[in-house]
Amino acid sequence: MRDSPPAGGASLSLATRSPLAHNIPMSIRQLPPVLVNRIAAGEVVERPASAVKELVENAIDAGAAHIEVVLRDGGQSLIVVGDDGQGMSRDELVLAVERHCTSKLPDDDLLRITSLGFRGEALPSIGAVSRLSLASRRRGTAEAWSLAVEGGAKGAPLPAAQPSGTRVEVRDLFYATPARLKFLKTARSERDQAVDAVRRLAMAYPAISFTVLGDEDRVLLRLSAQRGDLAEADPGAARRARLAAILGRDFADNALTIAAERERVRLGGLAGLPTLNRATARDQYLFVNGRPVRDKLLVGAVRGAYQDFLARDRHPMVALFLDLPEDEVDVNVHPAKAEVRFRDAGLVRGLIVGSLRQALAAAGHRAATTTSADALAAFRPGAPLYSRGGWGAAAPAPGLAEAAALYQAPLPAGLGLDLPSARPTAPAEQSEAAESYPLGAARAQLHDTYIVAQTARGMVIVDQHAAHERLVYERMKASLAANGVVRQILLLPEVVELEEAAAARLGVRAAELAELGLLLEPFGTGAVVVREVPALLGETDVQGLVRDLADELAELGDALALKERLEEVCGTLACHGSVRAGRRLTQAEMDALLRQMERTPHSGQCNHGRPTYVELGLAEIEKLFGRR
Repeated sequence: MRDSPPAGGASLSLATRSPLAHNIPMSIRQLPPVLVNRIAAGEVVERPASAVKELVENAIDAGAAHIEVVLRDGGQSLIVVGDDGQGMSRDELVLAVERHCTSKLPDDDLLRITSLGFRGEALPSIGAVSRLSLASRRRGTAEAWSLAVEGGAKGAPLPAAQPSGTRVEVRDLFYATPARLKFLKTARSERDQAVDAVRRLAMAYPAISFTVLGDEDRVLLRLSAQRGDLAEADPGAARRARLAAILGRDFADNALTIAAERERVRLGGLAGLPTLNRATARDQYLFVNGRPVRDKLLVGAVRGAYQDFLARDRHPMVALFLDLPEDEVDVNVHPAKAEVRFRDAGLVRGLIVGSLRQALAAAGHRAATTTSADALAAFRPGAPLYSRGGWGAAAPAPGLAEAAALYQAPLPAGLGLDLPSARPTAPAEQSEAAESYPLGAARAQLHDTYIVAQTARGMVIVDQHAAHERLVYERMKASLAANGVVRQILLLPEVVELEEAAAARLGVRAAELAELGLLLEPFGTGAVVVREVPALLGETDVQGLVRDLADELAELGDALALKERLEEVCGTLACHGSVRAGRRLTQAEMDALLRQMERTPHSGQCNHGRPTYVELGLAEIEKLFGRR
């Protein structure tokens, strides 16, 4: 039976049922070109940093040897990018501000892109939302030309005074789309984003010098070109020097050189030691054919390589450069060109994970020197000390203040000082052979927790529990690798309902998961059945584990959850099975621990990335006491 009409005999209209119905257009029409350009600009120019990135990429593609960037009000009121590249002629300048006009696709082949830019959208997009002016002079010619674009309206080219190269000025960004201004952050935040965009490009091009100036011409970034004898003597030296200039000398001194090649895919760069870690992944820089990218496959590969050495909330510092044939990677994925797709993603991921793990294994017991620097800084008078309340000025520990006051009080009259004898005491028997080892010879145990060893270059302080925990953990890993993961059969196989795509992803990786002790198989459409689980896990949430695995396969391309759970159990067992803090060790036990650390990979950090030892150089110790 039909519903009765509303009172009064009126029927419900379409407009009453849908509040947006009155906005439905009656016919399809073509939008004006200016509006089309502004809509397109939203995909390319999200903020001042986006405009800076696009303009600097154009300068790099133009063969510039020096690039200068000027920012005012974080780039909102003014962005200037000048270069000494090949420049443009009058006709090229006119075409440069038209959409989809570019000189970078001579063969119209999107599968062989050899430049940073290629879409022909940057300049017209910027010109559609700002007041844009360009001045350029083609290298080897006497004439220079300028052109202005305001809110998408293009002017006529005019003669200009300009040296070889191009200068682009962007004023009042987003004045033509004021709604976008509401989404910008503070001028300082936008400035920092823009400087970071230049830094990322500068890492990949050490042969180019970069300068970034802020308000009142304050220098925000200045990088000299790394060329000449340095690059000729060592091809990786220029890159290391540029990374040191950007990321700091601590990174360069505590990073491992990565150099590997597999099936025409090359990987180079630097990877920080696990003890040099950060709370966020901000200091992870990834490049594909010289292009800075944020790719989930690459991020997942880095995480997978370091998963054995860092806690889940800590992240390594890396700068990795991937080079492969142009037809093996698709960079035409996103308007901002920040994402890529690989023809053989498994090959790329395997190369990254394998290379990083090999480099970390070759590092042996090495730990970051920053730990030593922090320790020495803490010893200096007046140095800030860290406690649970944070960093503060050095002060006597509770209970020592009174003793310090008594020591510094003036002596009673007539009381003499019993000075210690200057006669040298007989030194304890020392083994020069033991001191020649990297971690030296044990000399003492402090607070039944820390081993003090003497080396040929200074001294080493070892956290005995953290060190032995890593040794036990590495033995357990070796045993698992040799004998495999023991599986526990479920009395009742567990069916896990998933989305069809998620179930398919798990099915494809079933063999890999079986090696880790998880035996599952497809169970109809959109489900898997789990028959066996790793015995190490004991009672576990099978449903949650499988869903976490499916999510990680979608996000990172790897099943890290299972590996991390197994490693977490191994880490717990290693913690309980290792030498505890508070246990007094004999001389032989201390020396044996030092020798085991030297033979065990990764013993410079515990399972959570904390250092197991701190090395203090004799020269630095002497400086503390004014002997140097």
